[in-house]
Amino acid sequence: MAINSLTGSDTIIINDRVLTDFGNGDIATLTYSNESVAVTTGKSINSVGNSIFAFNETSRQADVELRVLKSSSDDKFLNSIKIGMDRDFAAFSLLVGQFVKRIGDGQGNVSNEIYNLSGGAFSQSIDSKSNVEGDTDQAIAIYKIKFSNAPRSIT
Repeated sequence: MAINSLTGSDTIIINDRVLTDFGNGDIATLTYSNESVAVTTGKSINSVGNSIFAFNETSRQADVELRVLKSSSDDKFLNSIKIGMDRDFAAFSLLVGQFVKRIGDGQGNVSNEIYNLSGGAFSQSIDSKSNVEGDTDQAIAIYKIKFSNAPRSIT
């Protein structure tokens, strides 16, 4: 029997605000940059090799990239938070959020893949460009955010 996976109507939430003013293409991406486990293997007398495994706590960190329309209400919302972070980083309240992907099975059943985001801060400023040949990316603000924790669950 074939297994089907239908996706759509995903939800991105930052600081209790559901973002809706997205651009084109990959409107939101979440990536983990660090490996979960480090392993080394040494020598042993019976030639099997002794191995050491260590969990890498930094593997819980996630990078989120959001592509919103420039000057939209979501752009203004995110930009105001970033301005506050830049003005007084020590007083900044770290970002929280959720990335919820809806996944259907083709028979009316829907599951949610949920990433609970916490400990977030903007990692870069917003780039810009001017283009006279119809490049639509000039109307997109790309927010890059690092989260210290982003566990995944499926409900």
